[in-house]
Amino acid sequence: MATYQSDGKKLIDVEYDIVVTLGDTIDGMRVLSVDTNAHNEYAVFLLEPNTRITCYVFDEIFIIGKAEGFENLSDAINAWKNEEI
Repeated sequence: MATYQSDGKKLIDVEYDIVVTLGDTIDGMRVLSVDTNAHNEYAVFLLEPNTRITCYVFDEIFIIGKAEGFENLSDAINAWKNEEI
């Protein structure tokens, strides 16, 4: 399990070939799930301290999308699958 920090635009001090995985931590939030799409982007679903879910969408180490405040993981994954994030 790795720990990462972001500056809101990208992961800090991380090589381009690093892919965040289940159980890692980003910005103090635990990674619950990771999914990819046909555009080589991947979504990372994170557990916020208040038990809500945040989703970061990455292109390599760059954060290209972010949505927060989902009540549960299922809602967040459905938003990602429906291209709402």
